[in-house]
Amino acid sequence: MIKLGDMKFRMFSIRVLLIRLFTGRVFTWNFFTSTLGATHQTTHQTIHQATHQTTHQYALGATHQATLGATHQTIYQTTLKATLLATLLATTLLTGCNNNAPTAPAPPTGSDGHVFAVETGDSQLPYLVIDTRGEAILYEPKIAADLKIYVQKELVQTQPIGIEYRGKTSFRLSDKKGFNIETWDNQGEDMDVSLLGLPEEEDWRLVGHVVNLTEKYTYDESLIHNTVAYEIARRTGRYASRVVMTEVELNGRYLGVYQFMEKPKRDKHRIDITKLDETDANITGGYIFTIDKVSLGDDAIGLPLEYFYSNWDDDARYTIENSFRSRYDIFADTLAFEPFRPPYHPEQYLETYFVYEEPDASDITPNQKTYLANYIDQFESALRSDDFEAGERTYRDFIDTASFVDYLLINELCRNVDAFRISTYLVKDRDQALQMGPVWDFNIGFARGGRIPADGWVIDYNSYVQQDPWMMPFWWERLMEDPVFRGDVRARWLSLRGSEWSDAALVELVDGIFGELQRSGAVARNDEAWDDGIGMDAVTATDELKTFLLARAAWLDSEVSGF
Repeated sequence: MIKLGDMKFRMFSIRVLLIRLFTGRVFTWNFFTSTLGATHQTTHQTIHQATHQTTHQYALGATHQATLGATHQTIYQTTLKATLLATLLATTLLTGCNNNAPTAPAPPTGSDGHVFAVETGDSQLPYLVIDTRGEAILYEPKIAADLKIYVQKELVQTQPIGIEYRGKTSFRLSDKKGFNIETWDNQGEDMDVSLLGLPEEEDWRLVGHVVNLTEKYTYDESLIHNTVAYEIARRTGRYASRVVMTEVELNGRYLGVYQFMEKPKRDKHRIDITKLDETDANITGGYIFTIDKVSLGDDAIGLPLEYFYSNWDDDARYTIENSFRSRYDIFADTLAFEPFRPPYHPEQYLETYFVYEEPDASDITPNQKTYLANYIDQFESALRSDDFEAGERTYRDFIDTASFVDYLLINELCRNVDAFRISTYLVKDRDQALQMGPVWDFNIGFARGGRIPADGWVIDYNSYVQQDPWMMPFWWERLMEDPVFRGDVRARWLSLRGSEWSDAALVELVDGIFGELQRSGAVARNDEAWDDGIGMDAVTATDELKTFLLARAAWLDSEVSGF
């Protein structure tokens, strides 16, 4: 049985609920009036039920009818007054508030209905959404996925892709992983595609800054090291990977800012050299090779992902299949021990290995291996033995000197401590001399990374670091002993400083790249996703980057002027 006191409490609760609903500003006028109507109806029914039950127990016959009517009328009038009071209060509140009171914000949604992992506002930065269809990403091989590209929330391109993790040291150290991407057709075959306005190809890289959440550190807080360095390189007229700054979402999780870039490879829009087949009679060119750590390639297929978090030995696992070794050590002396020893053997720091890139280790023929190794040996022997004071410079018969000069200056200006000894590309085209480049990997360049002082030459690495497994080859110290080569360096430096590498041009370059990120809000979103107590400050890091570039250029001005 519902008692009269219980009914009054319910009426009070209804009034309070109405007021709370309204003052919470979570409903519209239509919702209010419909709720009020429903409340009125419910109240009427509740009163009738309570009155009927109460009267039935205490009255019979005519007394029943009289009591029912009178009691019903009294309680109804009381309730109506309470309801009208709640209505009046709500109406007063409504007219006193903004008629456009905000409702719960709609989720950030693309033009196709995809709900973004973060709100990007009116950002013009491309937003990449990758869906791996429920499959876990591997280190090798690539798995199938779908890529969507949005600009200002408009879906502008969809593309089937293959995706895998990338990097060696960066993969092990960073919680923010990098990725290799291939554009595929619907059957999973490689297909050349233009993405983000870049020349069509099939191989791409997504590179983020290194973030270690356990030890609370990061490399490249500015987020733009590679982008800035590659643009500095392109301003010399040399090829370097084109980069588009993006934000990435993977399987519903926001991963932050990434540099979407071209993989360095043979292509008319990238490293434009002759394709070398195994049947070619002319084997003088079509080679891309590196001074670098070893990549497992297909040997990684089938290994669990956990393996790659600690496979440091594989970085130094040079074999006769994947590489060849210089005859000379880092002091230009002849090596007296056999190559291809176990990783990190005590004398590894003396060695320089050249790793096959194109043709790769599985495709390069024995004759091609022999030709390339002999060519490098002839160059090194000439460089080692030429009498510069007597005017002897036969080493120049083997190299494109201008490419060596540009490679030197780009990496010195950017203070790339990895350059020359790892992450170093070399190219030998058909019937052409050896070229240095393209430049690659500046995540610990500029003011980051240590080892080399801000007023020290990167090519003097061996003077600052002892017995690193990857030391500086003897080439660069020896080249700088040649006054003609130094003169080439001086002339090129002065030319670049008067135009593409002036102080104003360098500052404008950095401001242009970072300004786009900042205006889009991507810097703040990235920091929110990854800071976790590290204390990231991209604005300060970018100011430091500009300060460093100007100071480094001024130091090089003074150094080169004496050549």
